[in-house]
Amino acid sequence: MEISYKLNEIDQLVNQLITHVKTKTLLFYGNMGVGKTTLIKSIVKALGSHDDVSSPTFSIVNEYKLNDDKVYHFDLYRINDIEDAYNLGIEDYLDSEHWKLIEWPEKIEPILFDDFDKISLKIDADNNRILKLN
Repeated sequence: MEISYKLNEIDQLVNQLITHVKTKTLLFYGNMGVGKTTLIKSIVKALGSHDDVSSPTFSIVNEYKLNDDKVYHFDLYRINDIEDAYNLGIEDYLDSEHWKLIEWPEKIEPILFDDFDKISLKIDADNNRILKLN
């Protein structure tokens, strides 16, 4: 699935995206400033959370409540290696049945299971976002 969208169309895109993912672990790839956190904010809202969603750049992980579930939102930009992730307790989060939305997953790829969806984001020449779901 590949979709081009403008930022003001993000909520409609997310509703379509959620119906196409096969897992509750979503890996977000893309350069800084491409809109990963903005997309995640919309996903968390679409899943039913009323929490204030913000980037966990400094806390590394934020937790959001859903009616009957929860979402873990990771921003792994600041970790240096897998050892940092282990010190965070990442394996406990990855083993959970809850939603896991992970920015900069390339930093922990060797410890990721096969059960995830990859979402790649780019910006085209017209400033549209291009989302590719693998």
